[in-house]
Amino acid sequence: MSKRPTSPEAEKNALDRSWHLARTALEIDVTEVEYALMRCFEAFGRWQAECLASVSDFSATGPENALLHVIRMNDRPKSMRDLAHMTNREDIPNIQYSLRKLIQGGLVVRSGSGRSGVVYEVTEEGRDVTDRYAAVRAVLLVGGVERVPELSKRMEEAARTLELMTGIYEQAARSAATHRRRPGAHLAGRTTGTGNQT
Repeated sequence: MSKRPTSPEAEKNALDRSWHLARTALEIDVTEVEYALMRCFEAFGRWQAECLASVSDFSATGPENALLHVIRMNDRPKSMRDLAHMTNREDIPNIQYSLRKLIQGGLVVRSGSGRSGVVYEVTEEGRDVTDRYAAVRAVLLVGGVERVPELSKRMEEAARTLELMTGIYEQAARSAATHRRRPGAHLAGRTTGTGNQT
C-alpha cells in the first residue's frame, strides 16, 4: 500500500509547536516569524563579515559593517543623530566605539566640532571598499535571490512586513516600559521563612 500524500498544512498541524510563548495559533505564527527573524539576522551578520573580508583586510562585526554602508548612503555626511535614527539604535556608546574602529581602519573620517556639528563620511578607501563590497554583493547575494523563482517579487512585501513589525515592536516596547516592575517587586508578599513559627 502506498502512503497517502500529505499536504504541507497537514504536516504542519501534525507537529506540536506550542510552548510558553506560543499557545494560540496566532502566537505560534508570531513566534515562528521571530525565530526566523533571529536566524536571518545572524546569517545576515555572517554574510556581511564574509563579504567584507573578500574585499578588505578590515575586520568588522555585522553592526559595524552596516554602519559603514549607512554612512556611505547617498554620499553625504551623517551626524551621530542621523546614524542612530537611520539604524533604529539607542546604544550610542556602542555606535561611538564602532565609529572609532572605522576611523582607525581608514574607512571613515570625522569632521566638524561641537555637540551638533560633528559628522562622519567615508574616506576614499572607504568608498573603494564599499564599491567592491557592492560588486560582490550583486553577484553572490542578489544573484542568489534572482535564481529563486518568484523570490524577487516578494522582496517588497517582505520589506513592508518587517517595517510594520518594527512599528508594532516599538509600540509594544513603549507600553511594556510603562508597566515595568520595580526591582524586587516579584518578591513582595512572599514569606522569608526566617521568622519564628508557632
